[in-house]
Amino acid sequence: MDPIFTKEIVKQQLASLFIYSPSDDDVALDDALQDAFHRCGKCFAAISNKYYQQNGQTCFNPFHSGQYSIFLYYLSNSIWALGNRSLADRVYYLNKALNGLDLYYEVEMPDIFFLDHPVGSVLGRAVYGNYFAFSQNCTVGNNKDIFPDFGENVCMMSGSKVLGRCKVGDHVIFSANTYVKDQNIPSCSIVFGSFPNIIIKCKDKQYFLEHMKQKFLIPPHFLNTE
Repeated sequence: MDPIFTKEIVKQQLASLFIYSPSDDDVALDDALQDAFHRCGKCFAAISNKYYQQNGQTCFNPFHSGQYSIFLYYLSNSIWALGNRSLADRVYYLNKALNGLDLYYEVEMPDIFFLDHPVGSVLGRAVYGNYFAFSQNCTVGNNKDIFPDFGENVCMMSGSKVLGRCKVGDHVIFSANTYVKDQNIPSCSIVFGSFPNIIIKCKDKQYFLEHMKQKFLIPPHFLNTE
């Protein structure tokens, strides 16, 4: 990871698409960059995908759109925490313009998450557990201002939607084009179909750990059989 090089990329992109004022924005960007790189390092170290791990080392490539999407989210969130909402708005918008991902800086993503081709995905103000993964055209949204609550190791396949009052357990896969609204999902489940006619199939926990290996390094606490 090269903070100086990445900073220049961000500044040039902001100046080209929107506006960047060094006198107003440099201090917040410098402070937030360090935090964003630290958060990316923690997140990427838990991802097993070959583009995130090379020769046994965690790597960051700002020209890998998936990695850059995560970085820009963390950056906008860190800038917002510092109180520069104007710059946070522009970095959020930059992520949306470049990567097609609508992930607002006030949404609290977990320390560890993974996205695979996030084009067209919209993630709202849900509660997200660690090891959350999603693909293209996914939607997490509200119904009557109530958002879902996700456990750990939840995967949303392409086109899936989870809306409203949904308490989702650990080790859950929402299959492609699934639509769930205002329904709880138990742990160790695969979900199919569309509201109100969804189908839930239960599987052994090991099934979900094997699926998880495609995206993450398995944390020790998931191996506890108790």
